[in-house]
This record gives sequence, C-alpha cells and structure tokens, in this order.
Amino acid sequence: MNAFLDWKHITFAQPYYFALLLLIPILIWWQLRSKKRDNPALRLTTLRGINPAHVGSRAQLRPVLFILRIICLAALSIALARPQSSNTTENIDSEGIDIVMSMDMSGSMLAEDFKPNRIEAAKDVALKFVDARPTDRLGLVIFAGESFTMCPITIDHNVLKEQISQIRNGMLTDGTSIGMGLATAVERLRFSKGKSRVIILMTDGVNNTGLIDPNTALEIAKAYKIRVYTIGVGTHGQAMIPVPTAAGVQKQMMNVEIDEALLKQIAAETGGKYFRATGNKSLQDVYTEIDKMEKTKVDITSYKHYAELFFPFAMLAVICLALEMLLRYTIFRTIT
Repeated sequence: MNAFLDWKHITFAQPYYFALLLLIPILIWWQLRSKKRDNPALRLTTLRGINPAHVGSRAQLRPVLFILRIICLAALSIALARPQSSNTTENIDSEGIDIVMSMDMSGSMLAEDFKPNRIEAAKDVALKFVDARPTDRLGLVIFAGESFTMCPITIDHNVLKEQISQIRNGMLTDGTSIGMGLATAVERLRFSKGKSRVIILMTDGVNNTGLIDPNTALEIAKAYKIRVYTIGVGTHGQAMIPVPTAAGVQKQMMNVEIDEALLKQIAAETGGKYFRATGNKSLQDVYTEIDKMEKTKVDITSYKHYAELFFPFAMLAVICLALEMLLRYTIFRTIT
C-alpha cells in the first residue's frame, strides 16, 4: 500500500497507453446519443389520462453496466502503462584524506589587520573548509606557548565545527611554539590509515618557545610522509595589536614578523606549499587553493530497483469486465 502512496517514486514504463483514456469521453458521448435515439419524442395535447409508467429497479440500475465498462477501460489503461515504484541505493567508495588544522592562538593573533581579528578570520575560513570536505576526516590542534588537541581526526564534522567555534585567545600559555604545533598535529596523524595525510599549519609569528624545535618536528613529519601546507598570517609592515599593560589592554602598532624562511622550508621538504595571507579574502583564497590541491576521489555507484504495480489495476479491469458480462446476461438480460 505504501508503494501506491509514495507518488514521488512512481514511474510508468509505457505511458503512451494512457492514450486509451481518450476513449472514455467518446464512449460517454456515444452512450448519451444512443439513449436519446432510443427514446423518440411524441407530442400530445394533454397528459391527462396517462398514468406515469413505473420504472422497475432493474431498469434503474442498468447504467451500472456502463459504469463498470468505463472503470474497466480506465484500469486497463493504467495497467498497460505499467506503473512502477523505484528505489535508489548508492554505494559510496571514498579514498579519504586525513587532515589536521594546526592553528596559532598566540596573543598576536588578535591583531586587527584581519576583520574583526586574525583569530576570528581563521575560524571563519576553517569552518567553510570543513563544510567543503564532507567525506574526509579532519582534526584540530591549537598552539601558542604550548599545544593542545582540540579535536582528534573525525568524520563527525559537527563536533569539529563546535570545537572550532569555541577557540579563543588565552586558552594556552602565550608564546609561539611552531615546533609544538607541528609535532602535535603529526602525532594525531601518526597512526592514520588515510590515502593521504595532510597538515595545514597556520601562524603569524616566529618560534620563540616550546619543548620541540621546529626542525625536529619537521623531521618527524617527513618520517611519517605527512604533507604540510604552511600559512603565514599577517599584513606587510605593521598591524594594530591589543597589548596588556599596567593600565589595561591598549592597542599598539607593532611590526608583523613571520618566519617565512622556516615555513617555506617545512612546506618544501614535506611536499606541501607555503602561502602568505594578508587579509580575510586572501586567507579564504589560500584555503580554497588547498582544497583544490587535496582532492578526494569519491566513486558513487547508483542502483535503481523497480517494483511492478500494474497487477491490482489489471485485476480491477478483469473483475469489472467479468461483473458487467455476468450482470448483462443474467439480471439485465430481459430488460429492453
């Protein structure tokens, strides 16, 4: 029964048989014409003295024969058109890529050369990047003076996006530990079985603290054959940065210093690429380019299954035809 109610998935294999429905108005016209021809008119000066003839119940029910014939023709037309319910199943074979985003959360990431600041701009593009890669496993590492795994690699992107939204400055000891940020991201991918393993390392400064030297972290990434894309975030020259002072937080113009030589080295030796983002749009463009470079192969095989639904209509046509013939040659046989 549900198959008949689900009209969105019903198709007709031979819809041209619906042309038979055009016979119905022709039959109705012919029936009315025949009835009029069989009842000739007789003009009388008066109807006085003529008792109205009583029409028997069988004569009153005779139009049932014509109705059964119409239903038979309609049901036969639908049956010949072969209604079918379709059901589509898909097998998705994905050669997934495992990606960890390692994001700098140091105090300088509050600089306002991005709107509203570097941290919020980075969060915005990261969320869009996650939405653009529905079949990949992604994770999130943040670092400042130390590093922390906000989200291990996962296919549950809603959880990841929630963690990205919660990022804020002050969650970690201040400083810039590029080596720790890279090493922690490598650790998240060390046992990954993805076809490709990628780290997107974003920072706006120079390594100045941390237990692991960036070059050591680089060697670990190379040993595990992990590709690293590096992003230097910050305008050229100076940027307005909120700085805590004895009188409270004050905004000061400070030089933008990014260790581009180190970031280029990390990218080059791991098979990645270095990017420089100087504003919101250029940062979005960087993530878009990385998304294009790290394409995931997804094979989708569709299988469509059909279930024939003509049988009930064919049975209805047979029943109506048989019932008409039975009534015509039994109950209505003597009616003229």
